Amino acid sequence: MSSTHASPLDPAGGAGFGPEAAPVARQRDGRSEVSPPAAGAAGTADAAARMPLAQEAAALRVSVVVPTCRRPALLRRCLEALLEQRFDPTAYEIVVVDDGCSEDSEDVVAAIAAQAGGTPEVRYLRAEDTRGPAAARNRGWRAARAPVIAFTDDDTIPDPDWLRYGLLGMSVGRVAVWGRIVVPTSPVPTDHERNTQGLESAEFATANAFVLREALEAVGGFDERFQRAWREDADLYFTLLERFGTVAHVPAALVVHPVREAPWGVSLRQQGNMRFDALLYKKHPQHYRELIRRLPPWRYYVVVLATLAALACALGGAGGWAAVFAAVAAGFIGELAWRRLRGTSHAPRHVAEMVVTSIAIPYVAVFWRLAGAVRYRVPFL
Repeated sequence: MSSTHASPLDPAGGAGFGPEAAPVARQRDGRSEVSPPAAGAAGTADAAARMPLAQEAAALRVSVVVPTCRRPALLRRCLEALLEQRFDPTAYEIVVVDDGCSEDSEDVVAAIAAQAGGTPEVRYLRAEDTRGPAAARNRGWRAARAPVIAFTDDDTIPDPDWLRYGLLGMSVGRVAVWGRIVVPTSPVPTDHERNTQGLESAEFATANAFVLREALEAVGGFDERFQRAWREDADLYFTLLERFGTVAHVPAALVVHPVREAPWGVSLRQQGNMRFDALLYKKHPQHYRELIRRLPPWRYYVVVLATLAALACALGGAGGWAAVFAAVAAGFIGELAWRRLRGTSHAPRHVAEMVVTSIAIPYVAVFWRLAGAVRYRVPFL
């Protein structure tokens, strides 16, 4: 950013919008929700939407960073939506970081760049090695040239006004905002669809977030120890809250996140993510307990302990007690399967998946939570 401008991290500085265009913010425990100004105010939402493109370009530029990993068809859909932004095409760039080093993805980016004709500029970068989306995003924003970085994922469809409203939310003194994520699902969703739908209520998911480059530089970007698409965005969010105090929500900045088709038993593989909960808890214990999980998953621990007790009793010849402990474990497993099937599909294949994975999940989840506690040297259950 030019040295002739006040720093966006300085409360006296600006992020490109003066008082007339400033959105309304409602404070909530360090998090605020930004709405367009009320009708009749000097700068209404409609007026902001009609902002001359030349003025918009002069006020704020943005780099869109999109990590991708071997999903060329989804990447093409995302990039085509980014080309349709109702925003000056000379005022933003698109930086794609390939974490899977796929020739198909590189070809997609080349085709989209040719389609764009240089406005916006579309760039392709290879990740230095395959270390997950956190490292890929760091590669992207560090190579970006704009003062504001917009993050989304290759499986999203940004709304045509996504950039305009996201940047409107980056008002004076604001270092980061997150937008709204819509997850379309079938009327009777699968367990995987319902879990993905949780993105709609998530705070600061990197599928839809805007951050000042200076803020990213100040905190060091994403922690690359989060090597899966799990908790790396929460870690950055908590770090920004602790360092700068306020991160805002801008519901008008919208992306659609269709549910990807998942293999049978995907919920078991996802339990491996739990080790990163331990790292997040170590770094931000208070925010973790307030915003992620207030208490450990005690039901899982009861299942594991009851199973171990049943085995010990059986080996010791106490068959009656073995049956009691086995019944306790089975009861909690049955309750887990029932909760996952309540309100979701009862198709035979899905029911079978829920029953089988519910039997295994408590043991796998506890293993990975304890593995994370050991790896990151933190008392974490």
